[in-house]
Amino acid sequence: MTDVLRLENLSKAFGAVIVADQLSFAVATGEAVGVIGPNGAGKTSMFNLITGTLRPDSGHVHFNGRNITATDAAQRSRSGMARSFQVPQPFSGLTVFENAMVAATQAAGLRGHKAEQHCLSILEQTELLNKANVMAGGLTLLERKRLELTRALCARPHLLLLDEIAGGLTDAECGSLINTIKSIHRNGVTIIWIEHVVHALLAVVDRLLVINFGQKIAEGNPQAIMQSPQVQEIYLGIDADA
Repeated sequence: MTDVLRLENLSKAFGAVIVADQLSFAVATGEAVGVIGPNGAGKTSMFNLITGTLRPDSGHVHFNGRNITATDAAQRSRSGMARSFQVPQPFSGLTVFENAMVAATQAAGLRGHKAEQHCLSILEQTELLNKANVMAGGLTLLERKRLELTRALCARPHLLLLDEIAGGLTDAECGSLINTIKSIHRNGVTIIWIEHVVHALLAVVDRLLVINFGQKIAEGNPQAIMQSPQVQEIYLGIDADA
């Protein structure tokens, strides 16, 4: 199985604050990888480095076999990389359908009837078809999270990056969103998912990555990782020697 993404010794600092410290890992095509770590661990900064909104001080980013370290965010998006944001950022003055069309035309390069049909298909998949003509600014939190997913999927990504998309949802809403993400993964989309709602991750991902102070602390089977004393001490605040 080939790697869709590979980070090689990626480092980034803002003065004395290190957000990525020789970070290296790979994600295989079709895999779902979960990322956990305490607040301030560098998780979102890692996404910014992957998507090109942040440039590394050193190291390389490879996507679909190409070194894209020097390419900008727009180029990376058009090449098949899409993300959701921790705080949903819809175009509030546009309808749900119009938000989807922006992604389909600007990121995926679709036009006319083909773009419209693609958006309608994605809206059905993300359970927002009945909200297509609703202004995005009037959506509930769950619907805004679903719109984040919709816009990312309308870009036709090979790699989907999810940043705490389950945060702030009720258990029932979270369960509904998990089912949607499972469906997306079954359809062949490679996923990297940062999340504090660990049970949501464990329901979807094949592998878990733990980051702290910009460093990879652990990586492997999700259940085994969560039982690791080191991970429990760093992430859950449980003293390994207690």
